[in-house]
Amino acid sequence: MAAKPQQKKSSGSMKRKTNPNQKSEGPVSNFKKPKLSSNPKKSKFNPTNAQNKVGKQPSNLPKKEYQKPNGEKGEVEDSKKLARLRSKELAQARKKIRKKHYTLEQELALLWEKMRRRNISKEDRSRLVSEAVKKMQGKISEIARSHIASRVLQTCVKHCTQDERNAVFTELRPHFISLASNTYAVRLVTKLLDLASKEQLAEFISSLHGHVASLLRQMVGSLVIEHAYCLGNASQKQTLLMELYSPELQLFKDLVTMKENRLEDIISKLQLQKSSVARHMTSVLQPILEKGILDHSIVHRALLEYLAIADKFSAADVIQQLSGPSFVRIIATKDGSRLGMLCIRHGSAKDRKKIIKGMKGNVGKIAIDKFGSMVLVCILSVVDDTKLVSKIIIRELEKQLKELILDQNTRRPFMQLLHPDCTRYFNKDDLASLNLSIPSLKANGETDDKEAVEADKEEDGDGNIQLNEGGKKDSFKRRQELLVDSGLAEKLIDTCSEMAEVLLKSKYGREVMYEVATGGSDGILHPTLDEKLLELYEAIASIASQPKVEAEEHILEQFHSSRTIRKLVLDCPSFATTLWEKALKGNCAVWAKGHSSKVINAYLETSNSAVKKLAEKELRPLIKSGDLSLLKPNESAKDE
Repeated sequence: MAAKPQQKKSSGSMKRKTNPNQKSEGPVSNFKKPKLSSNPKKSKFNPTNAQNKVGKQPSNLPKKEYQKPNGEKGEVEDSKKLARLRSKELAQARKKIRKKHYTLEQELALLWEKMRRRNISKEDRSRLVSEAVKKMQGKISEIARSHIASRVLQTCVKHCTQDERNAVFTELRPHFISLASNTYAVRLVTKLLDLASKEQLAEFISSLHGHVASLLRQMVGSLVIEHAYCLGNASQKQTLLMELYSPELQLFKDLVTMKENRLEDIISKLQLQKSSVARHMTSVLQPILEKGILDHSIVHRALLEYLAIADKFSAADVIQQLSGPSFVRIIATKDGSRLGMLCIRHGSAKDRKKIIKGMKGNVGKIAIDKFGSMVLVCILSVVDDTKLVSKIIIRELEKQLKELILDQNTRRPFMQLLHPDCTRYFNKDDLASLNLSIPSLKANGETDDKEAVEADKEEDGDGNIQLNEGGKKDSFKRRQELLVDSGLAEKLIDTCSEMAEVLLKSKYGREVMYEVATGGSDGILHPTLDEKLLELYEAIASIASQPKVEAEEHILEQFHSSRTIRKLVLDCPSFATTLWEKALKGNCAVWAKGHSSKVINAYLETSNSAVKKLAEKELRPLIKSGDLSLLKPNESAKDE
């Protein structure tokens, strides 16, 4: 029993045994095991922390506890700084070897930091720009390909003198094609084109001869071609397009005048084979479609010309490729919107559904655009799937209804539903674009794909299967489903009642007000919404019944509103009756002069005998006394 305690004591003494030759200099390591607290948040060492793993130091402890002994601490930090400096020097040495003009680029970067400041004077900036241009002289074509130096060169081109700019243009002239496809130099090239003279622009476009098709297939190069196409005149645009039509047309481009700007006219004049031109254009345009380079107006124009000569299978293939989310990117230009309308008119039911679903979330932006709004008009005029159109197009238009009905472009979809193809709201060019068609598909009618036919089948409320072919539904029925059944008309009337004064005084909003108040073309809002229309009439009459205020123009005296109210009195007897009873009866002498007299005269000019009887007794004495003068037929016609 006595041996066991001695054994424990001896083992304990062995653990505490130290080397007698070693001096007592304190512990070997500075690390002290932290004391664990009962509260893990207060404890310096938290075993649940992911950083407290074996071999890793906790970040919440002072650094000095984890450094080597104090004598070596400064040496470690110095060695790290030296390593960083050496690596930086090594990187700079490698850049000097790899980059030919590395030192020059560093000098240009310092000058650039000074010249691009906003508070610098013109004289100082001009001096710095001239200094930078002199340093770059003879090496501009190589510097233009550099990431940083190309930006310095852009600033110099923007602020330099015309002579210096001409010198830069002359030096870059032999390298335009290679620079046009360079990621960093493309911005410099477009900047030069913006500031180029007519002669320099013509020289640049002539240098693109033979390279237009290859550059259009590149994401970077296509930007330069599009920029040159937008800046060029009609003849220069035609020259760039000829590169895409046929190799033969490049040889005979001097024989083609601007009168033959359509591809079909050019082919007939030069007696070319339409099939060979179509094959060449297919080889040029197909890679562009596959890569999705669809934002450029030159591509839209080329596709339009291609569809005019393509056979039905090639045309249907192009329409199928353009349908979907990418469709939104092509309708922001004049030719792009026409291309989009052709896709809607001649696409299959599946194509139309992909197009409409691809617009989801962007309908408001499309409606604001001058050309995009016409695409929405085409959808409302052609697509028979009114449920899908109401779900996506109509619902998104309703969200911005108050803003859209006041603008010339954004009101177009509503005007097409209220009064389709009206020459007062659509010019000849707009109506012509709505009637465009593809010859090869028009001759054979609409596409008759079996899958499209199956997609057209929809189930009605009774469980019967209906076959809805695109563009075959009765136009009045389609309008009624989109305007009345969808609830859009009711919201339009409510908005017009709420914004009556603003709309009547607006140049374009007053036309929306007139069409809504009269019930639309063919009386589409009658009799379903007659009660709502009476509320609108009363809202207008209540505003008209307000007394004159010098600070504001009354709606009976304002230029736009007085003429709109006059037209409503002539064309809408129920409105005329409400306005007379609520606002004008007994007050005609007040409104017998100025623009308001046109409204009063309308009661005598109207063809409705009941309305004329209402006002005749009160207005005749004013005419005899000379307080009210009747309008001449020519004046009344001008007001309409």
